[in-house]
Amino acid sequence: MIKRIVFCLTVMILMSSCVSKKIYNDLENKYTDLKKENRFISDENDELHKANAEFDSVNRALTAERDQLKADRDKLQADYTAASNNLKALQDSYAALEKNSNDALETNMAKNRELLAQLDAKEKTLAAEQDRLNKLSNELASNTKRLNELESMIAAKDAAMKKLKDTLSKALNAFEGRGLTVQMKNGKVYVSMENKLLFQTGSWAVGSEGRSAVVEVGKVLAQNPDITVLIEGHTDNDKILGNIGGGIENNWDLSTKRATAIVNILSENSGIRKQNLTAAGRGEFAPIMSNDTNEGKAKNRRIEVILTPKLDEISKMLNEF
Repeated sequence: MIKRIVFCLTVMILMSSCVSKKIYNDLENKYTDLKKENRFISDENDELHKANAEFDSVNRALTAERDQLKADRDKLQADYTAASNNLKALQDSYAALEKNSNDALETNMAKNRELLAQLDAKEKTLAAEQDRLNKLSNELASNTKRLNELESMIAAKDAAMKKLKDTLSKALNAFEGRGLTVQMKNGKVYVSMENKLLFQTGSWAVGSEGRSAVVEVGKVLAQNPDITVLIEGHTDNDKILGNIGGGIENNWDLSTKRATAIVNILSENSGIRKQNLTAAGRGEFAPIMSNDTNEGKAKNRRIEVILTPKLDEISKMLNEF
């Protein structure tokens, strides 16, 4: 698009001797500014992809930590049970030795002293096992408590996201059957809007009906200020030919512009924290259906608004283990 503008301006200058040097310099400055803005948007897009990858890495690490804690708790439970059984066996042995000692006291003093020595050894072993059992029990209780707290926090996050999903479904009920779906996966809420609801072919300008749907999403997000919002643009695998929509380099460029258009609409709601919004273009590289059919291509041309809860408290608790 920038190259085309420069070309046109150059032709106009060559064709007319009435254009002043000042106009030419202004146009040249605008071209330089546009190049800088293009580089800035590209750098920002790279940063957003990195942030999204880091979040997914943290989410997987949290899940692995939780699973490991469960495994440690189960092992402690098994050790506790084994120690309890060993304690009972020692107690039975002690009772048997004490009985034998009483029965043989008058007839076999030597045997009695040997039994008393065995009893003493058993008592020491019993005391050591009891101490170990107490430590295991305390450690198990402590880990179980923290694990329960962690699971409660995760359950609360899931419940909050389920409530958010239900609220969004209710708010967007009017758009049901128009290419809009709301679902919950892996603790996140996904609002998917097909391009037929939002954009004309090759355009990133949001239509009136699509804007209404995005505004409704923004109203719900304004009531949940701690939610992280990732807006992803997706296309089919049809190549961009010519200068569609005023100049689009490729599907990646188009998907990024469409995601940014959605972010701009959400940003109009003052209740939404701008630092929680991220726009990303995925181009044709994350299809949900095959691009071999027109139906599949239509499903792949979409905007996905991905809502993720804050996980700072859960991460802090995991670091305390």
